[in-house]
Amino acid sequence: MLSLFTPPLTGKSRLPRRELLRIGGLSLLGLSAGQLAKLRAEDATASGKQPRAKACIFLFLFGGPSQIDLWDMKPQAGPEIRGEFNPVATNVPGIQICEHLPLLAKQMDKLCLLRSMSHRMNVHGPACSEIFTGRPYFGPPTTDQATREDWPSLSSLTTRFGKSNRGLPPSVVLPWYLQFTGQAKKIAGQTAGRMGESHSAMLVQGDLGRADFELAGLRLPEDVPWERTVNRRDLLDSIQANQSASKAFGNGLTMLDENRRRAWSLLEHRAGEVLDLQREKPETREKYGQTTVGQSLLMARRLVEAGVSLVTVNWQDETHIDGVNTCWDTHQENFPKLKTLLCPLFDKAFSAFLEDLHQRGLLETTLVVAVGEFGRTPRLGQFEQSSNTRKTGRDHWPHAFTALLAGGGVRGGQVYGSTNENGGYVKEKPVSPADLSATILHHLGIDPQQTWPDEFQNLPRKLSEGKAVRDLG
Repeated sequence: MLSLFTPPLTGKSRLPRRELLRIGGLSLLGLSAGQLAKLRAEDATASGKQPRAKACIFLFLFGGPSQIDLWDMKPQAGPEIRGEFNPVATNVPGIQICEHLPLLAKQMDKLCLLRSMSHRMNVHGPACSEIFTGRPYFGPPTTDQATREDWPSLSSLTTRFGKSNRGLPPSVVLPWYLQFTGQAKKIAGQTAGRMGESHSAMLVQGDLGRADFELAGLRLPEDVPWERTVNRRDLLDSIQANQSASKAFGNGLTMLDENRRRAWSLLEHRAGEVLDLQREKPETREKYGQTTVGQSLLMARRLVEAGVSLVTVNWQDETHIDGVNTCWDTHQENFPKLKTLLCPLFDKAFSAFLEDLHQRGLLETTLVVAVGEFGRTPRLGQFEQSSNTRKTGRDHWPHAFTALLAGGGVRGGQVYGSTNENGGYVKEKPVSPADLSATILHHLGIDPQQTWPDEFQNLPRKLSEGKAVRDLG
C-alpha cells in the first residue's frame, strides 16, 4: 500500500487529533493531516489548450554507476582498466556503449552522453547531497543523515519557485527517500532543509513494482458519496468563517484551511487517476518492466503528462531489497552484478521510457536526466574510500563520471565532454553538480540567480551557483 508522507505539524500550529475530528472530520476524504500538508498544488489558472509546459524527469542512479564499464568505455586501455565488457555500436555512428545495454544502444539517437561530470566528494551521503542540491555538502563528510541544516534539494526549489499545472504540485519524488540500513534518517539533501520543510516536494511512497500497488488517500471510500464529501467541505468553510472558532484554534486552523484547499485541488483535478497505474495498458506496463524502477518511470511519465514540472525517481537503496542489493555500489563482483542484475533492469526500463516519451511527443519539452552521485575508479581494485572494495570491484570516484541527458532541447546522438585515456579525469567541458542544477532550473523556466533566505546564516542564497550548460542543443 502506498501513502503520501510528511512530518506532522509541530509547535503552536499543532492541533489535537480529537479536536480535528470533532470540528468536521478533517481526515477529509481519507487523507490524514500529515498527508494534507504535503499536497501543495496551486489552483490551476489555465483553461483550454495551451502549449505544454516544460518538465524534467530526474532518475537518480544511487550507488554510483561505473562509467568506464557502461558509457565511457576505454577498450584500448589495459585489462585492469577496461575490464571484462566490450563496447557495441549504437544507432548513432561513432558512439559505442556497453554490450549489456542492447536496448539502450537502439535509443542513442535520443541521448546525450555527458561524460564530463565531476566533483570532489567520494562519500555516498554527502555526494548524494551535492547532486540533489547542486551544492557541496555544508559540513565534514562524517554523516550521511539528513539534518535541518541541509541545502534545499532541486525538487524543493522547484516546489517553491516552480509553477503548478492543472491542480498538481510542481514537484514529486518517488518511490521513496534514500536511506542507509542502520540509520534512523534519510540521506542528506533530499528535502527542503534550511529553506523550510513546507517547501519539500510531494513524496509518493511505495513499491510501484508490486502487483497490489495502490495510492491511498486520493480516492473516496465506496460508502462515501460525493454529496456527503461536499457537505463536509461546506461545514469546514462555515467553521473557517466563524471568527471565534478561528481565534480559538489560531494558526492551526489557518494551516488546515490551506492544506484542505490543496487537497481539494488535487481531488477536483483527478490526481487519483493520474497516480493510478492500473489505467495503463498491460502491454505498456510490461514493456517498462514489472519492477520498481520500471513502474516508477512509467508513473513519472504520467505525472509529467498531467502537468508536474519535476519528477525525481530514486533507484533502490539497501533498505529496499529482497535478498539482492540492487544499487550501483559495485565494490565487489562488479561485472557479474552489472551483467546479470543492474544492466538488464536499467536497459529495459529506461529504453522503454525514452521510446514512450518520444512516441507521445513529450521529449520535445521534457528534459530527462539519469545520473548517480559519482562514478567508479578507473582501475579495478583501486582503493579510494571503502574497505569493502575487492580486486573484482571498483571504489567510489567523483573526478569523472557520466550523466545521460535526453529531450528538452538537448540534441540526441551526441557525446558532450570527454575524459582522459583511462576515464579517470575530465579532459574537456567539465560540468559540476551546480552546473547541472542550473541547467535543469533554466529548462524549467526558473531563474537560477534568484534568491531564497537562508535562515541559518541570515543570508540570501542563489538557487544555484552554477552556470547552465547552453551548448547541448
